[in-house]
Amino acid sequence: MTSRLLSRRDVAFLLYEWLDVESLTARERFADHSRETFDAAMLTCERIATDLFEPHNKKSDQNEPRFDGERVTMIPEVGEALKVFCDAGLMAAGRDYELGGSQLPAVVEKAGFAWFKAANVGTSSYPFLTIGNSNLLLAHGSAEQIERFVKPMMTGRFFGTMCLSETQAGSSLSDVKTRAVPRDDGSYRLFGNKMWISAGEHELSENIVHLVLAKIPEPDGSLPVGVKGISLFIVPKFLVRDDGSIGERNDVVLAGLNHKMGYRGTTNCLLNFGEGKYEPGGEGGAVGYLVGEPAKGLAQMFHMMNEARIGVGLGAVALGYAGYLHSLDYARNRPQGRPPAGKDPAQAQVPIVAHADVRRMLLAQKSYVEGGLALNLFCAKLVDDEHTSDDEAARTEAKLLLDILTPIAKSWPSQWCLEANSLAIQVHGGYGYTRDYDVEQFYRDNRLNPIHEGTHGIQGLDLLGRKVVMQGGAALKALSSRIRSTIARCRAVPDAGSRKLATELEAQWDRLEEVTAVLHGIGDTNRTLANASVYLEAFGHCVVAWIWLEQALVAGRSMRGDADDDFYKGKLAACRYFFAFELPKVGPMLELLAALDDTTLTMQDAWF
Repeated sequence: MTSRLLSRRDVAFLLYEWLDVESLTARERFADHSRETFDAAMLTCERIATDLFEPHNKKSDQNEPRFDGERVTMIPEVGEALKVFCDAGLMAAGRDYELGGSQLPAVVEKAGFAWFKAANVGTSSYPFLTIGNSNLLLAHGSAEQIERFVKPMMTGRFFGTMCLSETQAGSSLSDVKTRAVPRDDGSYRLFGNKMWISAGEHELSENIVHLVLAKIPEPDGSLPVGVKGISLFIVPKFLVRDDGSIGERNDVVLAGLNHKMGYRGTTNCLLNFGEGKYEPGGEGGAVGYLVGEPAKGLAQMFHMMNEARIGVGLGAVALGYAGYLHSLDYARNRPQGRPPAGKDPAQAQVPIVAHADVRRMLLAQKSYVEGGLALNLFCAKLVDDEHTSDDEAARTEAKLLLDILTPIAKSWPSQWCLEANSLAIQVHGGYGYTRDYDVEQFYRDNRLNPIHEGTHGIQGLDLLGRKVVMQGGAALKALSSRIRSTIARCRAVPDAGSRKLATELEAQWDRLEEVTAVLHGIGDTNRTLANASVYLEAFGHCVVAWIWLEQALVAGRSMRGDADDDFYKGKLAACRYFFAFELPKVGPMLELLAALDDTTLTMQDAWF
């Protein structure tokens, strides 16, 4: 039976025909693997996602976690699905053998996890955050912290979170007020509040490991000003004894649940640290353990945040993809109307996929979700290249590309795969707005992703303000080199249509580089960044056009005159659609940026 979550055929195309993931097995870390082990891992993910995550997606949406003032309760299917996920070793799929992992490449691990995001984004949030938490501690934690906290997370005994935002600070992390007071034994006592903490309270695991940003007070008791004084702490729900067993309750208390329009199966929490409900060791404050050095917390947390940003983008793709496949199935099976040239009411109605405007909406969705999936898996492959390539220059290039593409990998799918969900509702017509069909929930779930892990505005500031100019523009140069290489390869093929697409992308990319120089040449940071979100969108469309050109090159040379040609022809059609309907949108955006328009900058509050 064909899945309505993701396309197994498309995933295989991206992994094996385009990204050549099999070549990773030549590297020492992945030497035990083969396409067979990769396929087995992918099939395991698909089966568990389909059999255990998808069936309760709607139920958990309609039966949110409840808080009675003492404990959180949720439907039992969530815990049952997560137990199978953990028992299958998926929490540690990409980790070292020594940690009980399988040492899967990141690109295979992320492709497998996309099935869970598509099946049930609420339930999949718990392992998503736990994996990111453990990866941060593996990079920055001590050996004792890894033994005490990471290893139990890798088996699913413990789950994890990240705690950044506070009610008065939001995304302005320099304004966090949570205090971490040092104690003589090397631990700290934390006092403060954290907001919007996904998976912050539940009874799905024996313990919850919170990673908390806080400031260590100065000798006079004041808090350091700005982000440079932020440190990172491990604050578990329960203290952990030296033998690994669960100890007394820490003073981390749920103050209330937030109720969002989507992700309703994920507890989203306001947490109080050190409010006094519990006194571990007979003393006030939540016990915390410093990760690494003091005042390095924000840089450490960005290890998890950047991973989460790409993960949010992948989740947005997965929800958009599921919506696309649901609407495609509906369009093929819903008879309505007749072609414009054949309106004889005596003739049978045609499936709505026969109507050109419905095909337009389906093609738009296909171009967004398949382009977004390719982009995110490309970024996951860069993670593998950065950490496992034998070539130092390749590792350096991979890191540069990952730095500049992370804002795009997060924000572009969050915008355009959400648009795919909107179009999926439209294809369903009036039924699309009802709870009888899944597409309305996909839209609600996906609407959170433009805000998760930094809004479009924040990603735009990061891209234009930092990433394109860092190290003298090294990351932009690396990406430009990759894009121009693809353009050159495209020009070398005999197909005139492909050469035309290459010329169109080259023109837009040339203009983007010119506009980037203009924006950074005016000597006014406020004006440079006033329309950073527009820059982000233009940049993202150019990147995804490049990704589509890459896919088209593979599809064009893969046709063999057999039944599989339909798949490749679909790729080529989606590429043509993106270049005909989407890439031209970049031109006006770049002209607006080049004009240094200051409308948003000069607008006054009183004028609203």
